[in-house]
Amino acid sequence: MSVLGARALNRATLARQFLLGRSGASVLDAVSHLCGMQAQEPQEPFVGLWSRLDGFAPDELDGLLTGRAVVRTHLMRRTVHLVTADDALAWRGRHDTMLRQRVLATYRRELGGIDVEAVAAAGRAVMGDGVPRTMAELVAALADRWPTPPRRALGELLVAGLVPMAQLPPRGLWGIRAGVRNLPLVNWLGREVAEHGGGEDVVGRELVRRYLAAFGPAASADVRAWCGLAGLPAAVKSLRDELVFFRDERGRELLDLPDAPRPDPDTPAPVRFLPAFDNAVLGYHDRSRIIDDAHRGLSVAGERVVLVDGRVSATWTVKKEGGGGLVVRPLRGMAPAELADVVAEGEALAAFLGGRGEGRVRVYG
Repeated sequence: MSVLGARALNRATLARQFLLGRSGASVLDAVSHLCGMQAQEPQEPFVGLWSRLDGFAPDELDGLLTGRAVVRTHLMRRTVHLVTADDALAWRGRHDTMLRQRVLATYRRELGGIDVEAVAAAGRAVMGDGVPRTMAELVAALADRWPTPPRRALGELLVAGLVPMAQLPPRGLWGIRAGVRNLPLVNWLGREVAEHGGGEDVVGRELVRRYLAAFGPAASADVRAWCGLAGLPAAVKSLRDELVFFRDERGRELLDLPDAPRPDPDTPAPVRFLPAFDNAVLGYHDRSRIIDDAHRGLSVAGERVVLVDGRVSATWTVKKEGGGGLVVRPLRGMAPAELADVVAEGEALAAFLGGRGEGRVRVYG
């Protein structure tokens, strides 16, 4: 079994994430290929798509959101993701148990002994009128029946764990700050969420295939870290005849699709600016292919990062004071040519961001 080093895995990740070279794919196809984009920070997917697609224009994503072709919903790891409508409906049922368990584990004391099926039924009844509601409004409608649990706990149980919800525009539209208004996916998309029964795990197998196309080669533990789902080893086992296998430098077995790109490890990698919580970093249990262990905490702290030679090498942010602009803080020493490439890509990003990013690129450290 061939061994793939960290650099080979890095280049494979960059190629499949459209970070080795910008793709000409449509926005819809890109969101689908990437298995969605983490989006609890509503504006971050725009930067993620700008870094991945040729000529990306924000109004393309806006049109998909308002046209209901993509949707913001709780899915992988109980985080808000921007996914295609088709994937939201196909995948949500497979995630139901995980979503419910994670909310109940977070609020174990506050929600202890609560009848979750009764709460779910009541929530669906309230939302059955098709009127979008904030989480506070939804909880207020149920307060007479469940006055004891904290509103936050009961609200998260409903909108993240029990009733498949869409977060409606204008939240998530380019440059707009808007609160969360929820509507059941069935009302917003006009189609039912696919049921996930026992027996053959068709959705699980499809999730593994799709994950490998966007993130592979990867270990089974990486697949689970990305989606948060249990029960995937059986899906992986049923797919083994369709896959090829490698080992990493730690000896872990890596799974992959036979015809997926695995570029030469010496392939040059351009500078890329990634948004907060980008799945190119978060989508693995072992993130060493793209970020050093010393900086691993940045990926879960909401820091925006810069890839130099394919690895997380700096953080970046937008400053309004002092003339505005992009501020880059390197995490390691950089050669003059690397810094020049960082500044050039940063200036292009600043132009894309317009009023929020215009001005010089400042590098500190």
